[in-house]
Amino acid sequence: MRLHGTISTAGGEGPGRLVLFDLDGTLVDSTPGIWASIRVAATELGLPAPTPAQLTAMVGPPLEEGFAGALGLTGADVDRAVLAYRAHYAAGAVLDATVYPGIPQLLAALRADGAVLAVATSKPEPFAVRVLEHLGLLAAFDSVHGATMDGTVRHKEQVVAAALAAHPDGARPVLIGDRLHDVLGARAHGLPCIGAGWGPAPAGELEAAGAVAVAATPAEVLAVLART
Repeated sequence: MRLHGTISTAGGEGPGRLVLFDLDGTLVDSTPGIWASIRVAATELGLPAPTPAQLTAMVGPPLEEGFAGALGLTGADVDRAVLAYRAHYAAGAVLDATVYPGIPQLLAALRADGAVLAVATSKPEPFAVRVLEHLGLLAAFDSVHGATMDGTVRHKEQVVAAALAAHPDGARPVLIGDRLHDVLGARAHGLPCIGAGWGPAPAGELEAAGAVAVAATPAEVLAVLART
């Protein structure tokens, strides 16, 4: 989803650096709404209450993969769980999210420096736009790229591809994300990934996946970007 034209560097030398952001666990803490919706889906399918480890594992990967990998669902049960989840999520849980401290300041600093900012998320694009708008972040981004509701686009490398296609002149693209899926999705396109260490990833996950660096806080991202 293209929102507005790209911005140039302060010196007028062309498009600025393209910085892609994951959404859940990177820009916003959306675990309350996500976890509540997972619990509802599990109840509707007659499953035991998900454990904290299962809930955490489902924040990041595509929803279908989360239900299959974390809860062990297969076939039609995955589809049933996704429908139950989305019904509850769309009814209001989608807005049960907060912006991580320091994110507005980071986005403002990047834009002031002439960066081109885009969101690349495995969350369905309509939900992503709704969250960003609700939390006052949408205007900071030049475009938003997310999964499709029919599941044909859901993997990180697919949404990264969409973001790159939308900004072909973006210089030295980089992705900032909080899970191994972000690192791998960026690598599929030859992009470095900076780990969002403030997100829900288990200790060591981002480093093991190959993140070029892990920033402990949003405030550290600028320094990491300067050397990446």
